Amino acid sequence: MTVLTALFGRRARRRWIHLILGGALAMPYVFVGSVIVGPLLGDDNVFGSITAQLGAFTVGLPLAAITALFPLTRPMSVAAVRALCDVPGDVFADGPARSRQARGRTVAWFTLHLGFGGIISGMSLALPPFAAVLVALPFAPALRDSRAGAPAVLDEGWMLALCPVIGVLSLTALAACAAAAGGLLARWAPALLGPSPADRLAAAEQRAADLAVRNRLARELHDSVGHALSAVTLQASAARRVLDRDPEFVREALAAIEETTRRTVGELDAVLGVLREGGDGRASPTAPAPTLSADLDGLLKRTRAGGLRVRATVELGPEGPDALPPMVSREAYRIVQEGLSNALRHAGPGAPVTLRIALDGTDLEILAENPLPRTAPASRPGGGHGLRGITDRARLLGGAVRAGPADGVWRVHVRLPLKGPATATDPKGPAPA
Repeated sequence: MTVLTALFGRRARRRWIHLILGGALAMPYVFVGSVIVGPLLGDDNVFGSITAQLGAFTVGLPLAAITALFPLTRPMSVAAVRALCDVPGDVFADGPARSRQARGRTVAWFTLHLGFGGIISGMSLALPPFAAVLVALPFAPALRDSRAGAPAVLDEGWMLALCPVIGVLSLTALAACAAAAGGLLARWAPALLGPSPADRLAAAEQRAADLAVRNRLARELHDSVGHALSAVTLQASAARRVLDRDPEFVREALAAIEETTRRTVGELDAVLGVLREGGDGRASPTAPAPTLSADLDGLLKRTRAGGLRVRATVELGPEGPDALPPMVSREAYRIVQEGLSNALRHAGPGAPVTLRIALDGTDLEILAENPLPRTAPASRPGGGHGLRGITDRARLLGGAVRAGPADGVWRVHVRLPLKGPATATDPKGPAPA
């Protein structure tokens, strides 16, 4: 990098603009300082005296430091640095300062920005006209004759010859000061405007929340779409095998396929609606999530139409599923759905499935059993997430899951506390999944 590029290049010019912005922000504080300094110095025209101007500037900076405690100071400063100082944007914190340490660093940055900016702005206002006069002085006799209060040495010929050189050097000195001040601010900006431990913790929590939402949406898609595809595949296969000899069964299978696909499209639209709205996890108001109380009968009907012989027992007291808390009802529906989907995929058409949903004290108990497959199920790309999804849903509510072979059947045993996340004892049964 050449000296001219360092002093007058694009980066230097942008940092100069950043300093001029600091000087503009400093002006209101300097005006307030002049109101305080003027009476103390007995000078009504503060801006006519260099001493009074420096005094007003000195008084104004502490006032700027106080106002830097406002929450918007750091976001405003970070935006200006990212735009003008040629510093990587990912080293800065986003949002207001949260901790006392971060606020202190923001105050230090704001004060330095306005201090350097005020000095460079003052030099930028004063030195260019002064340099222009010096450069033109040897070539403009009228300018030499009209000057007032100028030093007598300017009448000397050698001095007149040096005036253009002095003028150019003064502009170069201004550029060097601006480049040095801009470089210092750019170097200090990451340390003073970077994230504090509290900011890093908040960012980590936000990333964790986003990841949890994505995982939840992935589970919703896996459970709804996966179950629908498994059910539709088996229903179509069963209908094809009896097409000629059992038209009534074929009609029921086609009706079940129609209902399954229509419902799954609605659930898919709800999940995609959440993604379009920003992925905040809120369910779409036009397609509410299915629940055990409202949708269990339809789920069992569609599953039976797919060829499974499901024997369901529901023991939820006089009020039935309607008494379950909404969140428990939603997650329990998905758990039952995934359990039946696993039976459809692995046990095959015609397999008997025993499903029991009952209250056990303060817990909701879900027990699903189906015959073990005669051969190991073939692996499929992206498969193997069903039990993980069941476990995640149970843990979300503070429940427990056990799944595995027991007594010649495949058993999934889930307990969900009805009063929110709490420590739940594992149900007796096979080893945990």
